[in-house]
Amino acid sequence: MKKILVTGGAGFIGSHLCRRLLDEGNKVICLDNMFTGTYDNIRELYARPGFEFVNADVINPMHIEVDEIYNLACPASPVQYQYDPVMTTKTSFLGALNMLELARKMGAKILQASTSEIYGDPLVHPQTEDYRGNVNTIGPRACYDEGKRVAETLFSDYRRMYGTDARIIRIFNTYGPHMLENDGRVVSNFIMQAIHNKNITIYGDGTQTRSFCYVDDLVAGMIAAMNKADFTGPVNLGNPREMTILELARMIIRKTGSGSQIVYRPLPVDDPVKRKPDISFARKELGWEPQTDIEQGIRKTIEYFRMKY
Repeated sequence: MKKILVTGGAGFIGSHLCRRLLDEGNKVICLDNMFTGTYDNIRELYARPGFEFVNADVINPMHIEVDEIYNLACPASPVQYQYDPVMTTKTSFLGALNMLELARKMGAKILQASTSEIYGDPLVHPQTEDYRGNVNTIGPRACYDEGKRVAETLFSDYRRMYGTDARIIRIFNTYGPHMLENDGRVVSNFIMQAIHNKNITIYGDGTQTRSFCYVDDLVAGMIAAMNKADFTGPVNLGNPREMTILELARMIIRKTGSGSQIVYRPLPVDDPVKRKPDISFARKELGWEPQTDIEQGIRKTIEYFRMKY
């Protein structure tokens, strides 16, 4: 039985990860400052043996005896991370630094939940791990994009300087139950608008593309990256099936039976036009690839939103 710390553990992805790690027989410490995490996401976990919740912020140093650390703490959608961009940058940098220090002192393995946003508005398609990105360092998204990039630098330097077992994954667009209804992500936006028969808002002309990975598949990839011997990454984790935002909107209207109409608004500053992971490295090194078809995953997500909202 391992003792595992999950920062950002009450969030969308973190709560799924906590549940899966408990299912595998581990002790799990879920740490969250509840800026975007919710108690609803982890409510049923309190009754499970081996689960512990800590309300704390990773920007502050801490001492917890653990064997592994999954560092997920950071607002992850544009609405959330642009609300307080200074806090977002501090969380990305100081949070990574404090967790790396904890890992170094404990001799623990640590995994950084980085992001496809480090590629910015990519000039290479699909994106491979050796692509260095096209990021606007002074734009409204930079607090997140650059924060995650410097966190990757810290992880790499701790590995080189101290021999810390530090691993990096890059998460592409992920969806599923436990998403917040108002987090600004395209899947949750479209589903909420569709189930309430409101106009579905597309920013831009809808031809921009994304690749959507169901959360259960992502969690499996995260655990595979943590458990693989002598693995460092970075590695792309996402679904390589690419689709336009307009295609996604039409799928959700069809699956909800909604009467929603599609309306168009200007594309936000620095919003990527294309996003698709090359997951050849994940297939080769981790034996991982997504198993959930987008049609099946969207259906499950719609069911969750209908039940909750």
